[in-house]
Amino acid sequence: MQGYEVQCLSPAGFHEMHYTEWGARDNPRIVICVHGLSRNCRDFDTLAQALENDFRVICPDIVGRGKSDWLSNKAGYVNTQYAADLTTLIARLTADGLREILWVGTSMGGIIGMMLAALPNTPIRRLVLNDVGGIVPKSAIARIVAYLGKDPRFKTVKELELCVRTISAPFGPLTDAQWEHLTRHNSKQHPDGAWGFNYDPGIAMPFHSVEMMDVPLWQHYDLITCPTLLLRGTDSDLLLKDTAIAMTQRGPRARLTEFTGVGHAPMLMSTNQINVVRDFLVSS
Repeated sequence: MQGYEVQCLSPAGFHEMHYTEWGARDNPRIVICVHGLSRNCRDFDTLAQALENDFRVICPDIVGRGKSDWLSNKAGYVNTQYAADLTTLIARLTADGLREILWVGTSMGGIIGMMLAALPNTPIRRLVLNDVGGIVPKSAIARIVAYLGKDPRFKTVKELELCVRTISAPFGPLTDAQWEHLTRHNSKQHPDGAWGFNYDPGIAMPFHSVEMMDVPLWQHYDLITCPTLLLRGTDSDLLLKDTAIAMTQRGPRARLTEFTGVGHAPMLMSTNQINVVRDFLVSS
């Protein structure tokens, strides 16, 4: 694994987006893995390790998260900005010639993937949507916004991990080592020694400036033509069962795989989840 930065542009100026890279740089088959709303690129370490022999795997920290810059204008934390940043990243990755882009997106990362895959002349050839679909229910948004942006502080990283385990319990059964990994790479220590999350609390601002309502995404999904794999936790409150079924019957008619005992969202760290993604990607 290597870490890199790419310069992206917002109305306020330039900002750096960090990303990790796995596999051979000359591999023409590129998998871009994009994380959820308050997560970061290191969520995909286990998946990337499983894919790097067959693909060049790129995992970005969306602006405001992980090692990427924070925006000065918090109103800029919107999907259109994220899509523009990732287009810049795609331009870098494909600068030496035509490449095949495969996309794995968890929650927010899936929404961005839908937006880009729906556009004319998209470079995305296969799309994995991890627990996100044609409608995002307002009840799920309310659950997430209830903790997003509060910037809690903890005396120890272990106390922070207990918080992560609580708010992220829908991730499903994970090992102690996996919880430690997710916490360590989602945390930072402040100058006073306290521990907190390593994302900008300002990412919550756009959610507080609009009325809470269901968010329809069918306008993007129905325009997608590439093969699409839809993953769902059977206990998910963000991708409801009826929405998932509808996605198998319209648009790209996604292939649906569900994981029992998991809510929002499957973390793609277990062997059975990884194998489903890998089998779909290598079949292209």
